[in-house]
Amino acid sequence: MKKFLAEIDVMPKKEILDPQGKAVTGSMKNLGLSEIQNVRIGKHISLEIDADSTETANAKVDQACKNLLANLIMESYSFKLVEVA
Repeated sequence: MKKFLAEIDVMPKKEILDPQGKAVTGSMKNLGLSEIQNVRIGKHISLEIDADSTETANAKVDQACKNLLANLIMESYSFKLVEVA
């Protein structure tokens, strides 16, 4: 059995309004940082998984994202998987 670390990013889909990101964008202007625009706020999830292979670990993380970690109607996700010692 191998141990893997998954770093998952879940973000609102581009066509979905992001009120939190919009509020932060407005605050950037108030701080004199008007060069920063179109802020999108999401979540980052880090988890460890035990699996026999990289393919199995990828499948398990993908399943966790689809079934629990991301709302596929409003969010998209991506992840990186690395084997750890």
